Parts: sequence; C-alpha cells; structure tokens
Amino acid sequence: MSQINIKNLNVWFGDGDARVDAVKNASFDVPSGASFGLVGESGSGKSTILRAIMGLAPTWNGDVQVGEFKLGRKRPKAFFKEVQMVFQDPYASLHPRHSVDQVLGETLSLHGFKDIDNRIMKLLDDVGLGPSFRFRYPHQLSGGQRQRVAIARALAPDPKVILLDEPTSALDVSVQAEVLNLLADLRDEHKLTYLMVSHNLAVVSHMCDATAVMQHGEIVEILSIEDMRAMKTQHPYTRHLLDSSFGYNPDAAEIA
Repeated sequence: MSQINIKNLNVWFGDGDARVDAVKNASFDVPSGASFGLVGESGSGKSTILRAIMGLAPTWNGDVQVGEFKLGRKRPKAFFKEVQMVFQDPYASLHPRHSVDQVLGETLSLHGFKDIDNRIMKLLDDVGLGPSFRFRYPHQLSGGQRQRVAIARALAPDPKVILLDEPTSALDVSVQAEVLNLLADLRDEHKLTYLMVSHNLAVVSHMCDATAVMQHGEIVEILSIEDMRAMKTQHPYTRHLLDSSFGYNPDAAEIA
C-alpha cells in the first residue's frame, strides 16, 4: 500500500517570462514503511517536491496523496500530525531563544497531547539525548545534538511520514553516520515512511530502498538501491551522476 503517491506534479515560481519550472511532471510512489530517496544535483527540484507536499510551494498542480490526505491548496491540521519534516540546517530550524523543553513541549501541546513531561523525556531518550539536555538552548548544543532535537520535534506528533531534506549535509562528517543510523533505527521502531532528499549517494544507499534521479526538474529514472549499487542504470545522466560522485564506491557504500 502506498503511503505517498505523486502523479504529474508540477511546481513553478513566477509568471510569464519570469516563470521558472522547478518540478515537471514528477510521479512516484512510496510504499508504507519504506524509505525513498530523491537525488540529483543542486537545483534539480528535489527539495521543492518536499516543500510542495508540506504546502510551502504556493504554485503547483498535479495529484498528491499522502496517507488518507488528497492534498489541495490548504493542509488540514490533522495532516501535520501525520506528516512532519526535518530540515537541512539544524542551526536555522530551532528558535535560538527556546529551550529544548519549549521546542518539544509547544509541539506536543499544539497537537493536543497530555502528559507532556513524560512525553518530552521519552522523545529525548528516543533520539539519544538524556534528561540533562531538556533545558538547554540551541547555542549550548552541537550541530548533531541540534539535529537530534529537530528529529525529536518531528517525532512528537507521532507521525506516519517524515520528509528529510538533506538531514546530515550540514553536520560534521564524524557525526553524520550517527544521525543516519538513528534515523534508520527510528524508522524501524516507529514504523515510519521516509522521503529523503540527498545529493550524497552513499547516504541514499544506506537509508533508502529505492530512489528517483532528478535532472532539471524532471525525474529521469527510478531505480532500486540494489540496481544503483550494481550500476544497472538506464539513463545516461544517472550513470554520469554515479560516475562523478566523489568517493562513491558501490562496494563500500554502506555506512557502519
């Protein structure tokens, strides 16, 4: 059963001669419980698809279904309980004057949860942060710790789908694998469905079951991770992307 179904999605910005078509006729399915990647060079439209799903891209058309929600111009409140997003930059995604307790407590309160204290402690435990982090502020946290708080915030409403926009690209290499392994464990534990944007093919290989390759706003190929590792590609751009990815080795793509 599909948890995310996208058909003929078009996203554009501006009008007339100033119009830029960021996504063109994108179509793909993500089964429930799966992790699906969107890869491509900068400007290929990957993140724009996530923003369209979340209602952050004002001009779009096509058919977008996430779970039971067939999406239109507005998103009902219930949608944001089931679909959450983790952004690329943990330094920008947290309010600098809000403590971890406030970040998580306000999210839980917004979605109508009770027993907030215990839920905050459970969320911190889920993302590998102890109770000592509860009353810290973002400037007191490392980049990896900030991203763990952002992941905890996304988990707070108990969603079914999490959209991941380059969740480790702003982090030091030394902590990237830790956060990716955390995300993989949370997916299994919470039965989550992931849609992940990344330019790093090793990350996609580690995290995803299948991926769509994007070029100039279009999906040029959808392939399984097994085919990607084996370099079994149909489109020349996909092979170019694999060949030109710095340090990509299909036999050593797994992240410990």
